Amino acid sequence: MSQNSSRDSLLTAMRNGQSLDWDMIIVGGGITGAGVLREAVRRGYRALLLEQQDFSWGTSSRSSKMVHGGLRYLAAGDISLTKDSLQERERLLKEAPGLVDRIAFYFALGKGNFPGRLAMSVILTIYDFLAHIRDHRYCNNKALEQHFPGVETKNLKGACYYTDAMVDDSRLVLRVLQESMVHGGQALNYCKVRELLMTDNQVSGLMLEDVERGDTINLHAPVVINATGAWADNLRNQLNPEKRVRPLRGSHLIIPKSFCPVSDVLTTLHPQDKRGVYIYPWEGTTVIGTTDLDHHEDLDIEASISPEETQYLLDGYNAVFPGTPLSRDQVISTWAGVRPVIGSENAKDPSKERRDHATWSDNGLITVSGGKLTTFRLIALDALQAAANKLPAATAFDSDQVFTAPTIEAAALAPDNPAWGQRLLGRYGDSAQAILAEASAAEKRPIGDTEFCLAECRWAVRHEQVQHLDDLLLRRTRLGMCLANGGAEIFAPLKDICITELGWDEQHWQSELTRYQDIWQRFYYFPDQKK
Repeated sequence: MSQNSSRDSLLTAMRNGQSLDWDMIIVGGGITGAGVLREAVRRGYRALLLEQQDFSWGTSSRSSKMVHGGLRYLAAGDISLTKDSLQERERLLKEAPGLVDRIAFYFALGKGNFPGRLAMSVILTIYDFLAHIRDHRYCNNKALEQHFPGVETKNLKGACYYTDAMVDDSRLVLRVLQESMVHGGQALNYCKVRELLMTDNQVSGLMLEDVERGDTINLHAPVVINATGAWADNLRNQLNPEKRVRPLRGSHLIIPKSFCPVSDVLTTLHPQDKRGVYIYPWEGTTVIGTTDLDHHEDLDIEASISPEETQYLLDGYNAVFPGTPLSRDQVISTWAGVRPVIGSENAKDPSKERRDHATWSDNGLITVSGGKLTTFRLIALDALQAAANKLPAATAFDSDQVFTAPTIEAAALAPDNPAWGQRLLGRYGDSAQAILAEASAAEKRPIGDTEFCLAECRWAVRHEQVQHLDDLLLRRTRLGMCLANGGAEIFAPLKDICITELGWDEQHWQSELTRYQDIWQRFYYFPDQKK
């Protein structure tokens, strides 16, 4: 049964008075909520995840796509967070190759800037030691120019090389949810929590609203996990007025790889404020990011890049590659994400706030927020520990793996292109075989400069709870971000797929296309500029 059919079946069962009682209900369909669901299912709990928008709609589709330990956390003396992050990074590299992949980083050393070569060497020695690898070295300006043609080196003293990892963050969420549902968990998108239900001053469940239909259903559970990230205070404030989450916005530009063909990550210090700016490859494009600003807008409205952030990133890029000046005209798309940072007592510069997570317990509501994409498994374990006294005894389990190892090798899956086969296995696990088996030859071809194909689109529409066109183009795949004009070149084949698989008629397609183009213009391009 497809996830779309399963979704409808579960909601129908709930409306008929079935499937109302759970050991645990998790609110929030980003990486933290997905991680909690995975670990709950592993322990034998009857667990349900609810997301008011689409899975990974918030922060977890809008990160900088890096699975890393965080050099600046180490430089700030946060060895524990760095160690945990690096060990989880290595775990993900081992368990999900093709989804999480190691990549080279080059930290440019500016003349007269801190940190210099010696300080970076010390930091990277500790960094590698904590990860149980040895990956770092120094490279001079000539070597740097070979890796990044056109880079301005007159004010540089070479660079320090090390490795971290990259990921499609939204696909990571979907892969964790896939593992959870295969092993008995349930997850529903577009299901909003209207209110918490209380019995004897303790949380005893919640009222669910099916956003697509507008009706409500009461569900029961002794524990509700609030894993809504930047939204955590909103749900928690039903029980506790305390405000703990500081939403911080980070924005990015996507430009054609042909304009800036990089294969590795370049980190330089912005001339304005000496913050690190990354220029790196992602999904057949080149990305420039990020900013770090307080986000004061309504969290239920998607974040978007501001003109000031745009100029900041353009200035950062042009200081590095002055020979090929970049303007807004070259930008394919943008994205802005809101990080849920636990605010300190005194107002710090956003970039100086700690990035670790915290949990709070309020009468059966367990709230977890903050933390890093990389450490989602550890965050999930802390949330479950906080809820332990309200949960039944966990069943024994043999493994702590997040991802089940595929039963087929990449070379057997795609003999003509094993690297692409590995990519599919990392993103879909054994479902990669069915994706290719169900697709025509034309649907297996790469789209544009990306490695996405229409076969993935058909699979997502058929099996991954796609309700809207933006679910497909901005999260199940990233084609709306990586192709010009939001992916207009593939609207025709996508129309055929949606009509065939979802039963949309012409009117429904046109409505979804209009909705998607408005979302893309407002939140994934420049809100003040028509394309």
